[in-house]
Amino acid sequence: MRTDVFDDVPAVPHVHLGQQADLVVVAPATADLLARAVHGRADDLLTATLLTARCPVLFAPAMHTEMWLHPATVDNVATLRRRGAVVLEPAFGRLTGSDSGPGRLPEAEEITTFAQLLLERHDAMPYDLAGRKLLVTAGGTREPIDPVRFIGNRSSGKQGYAVARVAAQRGADVTLIAGHTAGLIDPAGVNVVHVSSAQQLGDAVSKHAPGVDVLVMAAAVADFRPAQVSAAKIKKGPDDQAGSPTIELLRNDDVLAGVVRAREHGQLPKMRAIVGFAAETGDANGDVLFHAREKLRRKGCDLLVVNAVGDGRAFEVDNNDGWLLASDGTESALQHGSKTLMASRIVDAIVAFLHGCTG
Repeated sequence: MRTDVFDDVPAVPHVHLGQQADLVVVAPATADLLARAVHGRADDLLTATLLTARCPVLFAPAMHTEMWLHPATVDNVATLRRRGAVVLEPAFGRLTGSDSGPGRLPEAEEITTFAQLLLERHDAMPYDLAGRKLLVTAGGTREPIDPVRFIGNRSSGKQGYAVARVAAQRGADVTLIAGHTAGLIDPAGVNVVHVSSAQQLGDAVSKHAPGVDVLVMAAAVADFRPAQVSAAKIKKGPDDQAGSPTIELLRNDDVLAGVVRAREHGQLPKMRAIVGFAAETGDANGDVLFHAREKLRRKGCDLLVVNAVGDGRAFEVDNNDGWLLASDGTESALQHGSKTLMASRIVDAIVAFLHGCTG
């Protein structure tokens, strides 16, 4: 541990630390520290090291709400991001005294997630979605059978949350519609809308889709729901009683296809990119990519993220891989890595697609 520039002058610690580091994380980063970093101050070991660092730099701000929202701090954060630094959004919550608002140190999970991403990317994370609005869905839906039981799926929501988190950090105004998840922390700087059923998710998408530039449908939406929901728990009955309950299913509306139709009919003129997700398995009719290509054609979205499922892949894990299919016929592999890294690659593809759009 080093604490002072002059601890060992011949060793030039501030130069060596900056040269040897793969990543610099500043947590907490106060308003004063951000200001000194912007102006190139080098009056202590930390700021001197920041001037010599040739690796990505991650700031995790912590300060009172008024300080975070002050125009000077806003300008300083914008300057650091423009120079290539990653400045996380502070968490919202209780501050000193009785005050609450944005300004809390981001959760440890948030800091470590982005630190890992920067190490995996091997470069700085661009701030290239400023001025864009994204709508992201994540998690699984639950279709009630009775007050106790439901039809659900194994989606943890991790991939959708990662996309929302990365897009927000790259400057986008993000709304996240979240179904049931594995106890995930809401991403800082993201407007989160919690829903339960497929119908609720569809209603939320319809409400928030107008005015957004990009829709990312990462949620695992149930295809069917029970035709009747029992007001009382369905009893099993005596063991010797013959027969079992029969549950009639109705098909849910296809939320993704509905958005595609709305855009085709001119109802979503601002929407430039629609990204679908497909969890696929091969069968006698074709492999995973065969079914994914058919789904891309049938759904009419611009990009399709494809995951092969089964054997412990995709669901309820922290790592993922897959393919990215585009409506122009291009296909690329998404190499195995953390779901945050995969989210970063997906956002890279969205940015590239937006750059190719006209209007």
